[in-house]
Parts: sequence; structure tokens; C-alpha cells
Amino acid sequence: MKSEDDLNRVMNEYADMVRRICFVHLKDRHDTEDVFQDVYMKYLLYKGVFENDEHEKAWFVRVTINACTDWLRNLSRRKCLPLDVIAEEGEALDDTAGQVMEEVLKLPEKYRNVVYLFYYEGYTAVEIARILGKKENTIYTWLSRAKDRLRERLGGEWT
Repeated sequence: MKSEDDLNRVMNEYADMVRRICFVHLKDRHDTEDVFQDVYMKYLLYKGVFENDEHEKAWFVRVTINACTDWLRNLSRRKCLPLDVIAEEGEALDDTAGQVMEEVLKLPEKYRNVVYLFYYEGYTAVEIARILGKKENTIYTWLSRAKDRLRERLGGEWT
């Protein structure tokens, strides 16, 4: 089991990222908080050792995505939220960023994941492929298709 100092360090380092990933997947702040706690419980119980900071960060991304997927699989928790509720959650964003985020949230999960990791977390396609366990060309294809869909919905150029 990890120490309290370890927990405090990773909370300071990754808490915002974990919450954002959860919200992108779950679209509900209450579910986000539940999964957030689950991710950090998994960290506390994790007996492995991380090779470096990037390995640790990638572990948090992968565990968070998996925890969100598990949460959504549970049919008793499955619910639909109107977009206005999602928009309320993103009030801190300016109008353009809020509109883009709304459209990103409408994308299928595989596209949503790669767009978030690439544009919001700054991972390269190679790193995303490693994190998601997919081929690099698959990630490039998903990014391209996601951009095409966003370009159609938002109009203009989206790079």
C-alpha cells in the first residue's frame, strides 16, 4: 500500500487530469467523483513500481479510462443527460471552447478518447497508441475521423 505522502503527491500531480478524463467519459460530476475515488483507491492498492513519471501518468490515464468504461457498463447507473446539463458543467469555458467541448462529448468513445488525450493532455499519437493498446495508424485514423466530424459540426478548420 502506498504512503500518505505518495497519495498527496499524485493527487497534486494528476487530480485535475483524472477528473477531466472522467467528466469527458461520464458527463456527470457526481459519477466523476465516484470514479475519481475508485481510481485513487486503485492507486493506493497498486503494488507495482513505476519506471518514471511518464509511466505513472500513463497508468493513471489507462486506469481512469478503464474505470469509466466499467462504470458505464453497469446498466443500473446508465443514464442520459441533456446537453444543457453538460453545458452547465462547462460554464467556466468560454463560448467557443464550450461549443467545441459539447461536440467532442458527442463523439463516439474511441474518438473522444484520442481527441482528449491528443489535444487536451498533449500526448502524441505514438503515446496514445501505447496507452490504449492500439496500433499507431489506428490512432491517426481515429484522430482524422474525429476532426472530420468536428469540422462538419462546427464548420471551418479544426486542427
